[in-house]
Amino acid sequence: MTGPVGPASPSPATAPALGTGPFPGVRFSVLDRSRVREGRPVGEALRDTVELAREAERLGFHRFWVSEHHGVPGVAGSAPTVLAAAVASATSRIRVGTGGVMLPNHQPLVVAEQFGVLEALYPGRIDMGLGRSVGFTDGVRKALGRGKEEADAFAERLAELLGYFDGAAPSGVRARPADAVRVPAFVLATGAGARTAAAAGLPLVIGGPRRERLAEAARTYREEFRPGPWAAEPYVVVSGEVALARDEDSARRLLLPEAWAMSHARTHGTFPPLEAAARIEAMELPERQRGLLEQGLDGGVYGTEEQVVERLGRLIEATGAQEVLVTTSTYDRAGLLDSYRRLARLAGIVPADGS
Repeated sequence: MTGPVGPASPSPATAPALGTGPFPGVRFSVLDRSRVREGRPVGEALRDTVELAREAERLGFHRFWVSEHHGVPGVAGSAPTVLAAAVASATSRIRVGTGGVMLPNHQPLVVAEQFGVLEALYPGRIDMGLGRSVGFTDGVRKALGRGKEEADAFAERLAELLGYFDGAAPSGVRARPADAVRVPAFVLATGAGARTAAAAGLPLVIGGPRRERLAEAARTYREEFRPGPWAAEPYVVVSGEVALARDEDSARRLLLPEAWAMSHARTHGTFPPLEAAARIEAMELPERQRGLLEQGLDGGVYGTEEQVVERLGRLIEATGAQEVLVTTSTYDRAGLLDSYRRLARLAGIVPADGS
């Protein structure tokens, strides 16, 4: 088996440029959720993800992760390891992974086998981001053969999964080729999940609009972290929406479609495809949904370069994050690409052959 690979010391072939200027020593990465746009085919969202990964690599981002959602009209990414394989095959340097595979939805042996195959195909480039959520609705959980209580066994399932890479799984079964490789693992969590990551000695990925909770989770994680074969020291990745544009209003409009979709989900029970910002601005929204939309916008980091330096800097300082995982989704693809290019330049990560 290969030795431990920590997120703070990637192999030279995939080592990223660390942030300079306003964000010295901070890594920047991308999580794309393959959001479907209203009136556009679902397959286009998946192809857009692959194209965005190519651009993220060119701009010097460290990782490119994809997500897992089941039965959601507005999200095309239901099979993250399959999509990660497509992303890895279309890129050559950037690390590729999941943000994340929801472990309660799957048997740990199968997850180990899938990531073992990915690592064998793309050595030194694969990450294994793992979450504790189970299917969001009764119908999805029934189709997956899982209940809400499965999330309570996350720590046990995590230990079993890691055991397949260590050759020490309690089942006694060897997961091939996982038993011959090591894939860096991350826990996506807040609250009690931060303690799970600390106890397992794994990097922690935290996100959400309430920054005081993020700071508390990061503090708890660092205090309780137990070094082990997977990581020698704590490593915190903070995840969230970041949008840059020529002015604050333009950046805010980039975040509007996702904030609207989230407010719609919380008031109507379904998470829809993204609508264009102009159409949302013309909508007559109920007071509760309007309030939720504004809350969603407040949870993002957006503005001009100068404004983002100040706002993102506060978030990094509060959490002590060593890495920022940008999760921005929007209807305006040109605006999204421009935002990522502005961020890469601002962070000082664009390689010599980038733009």
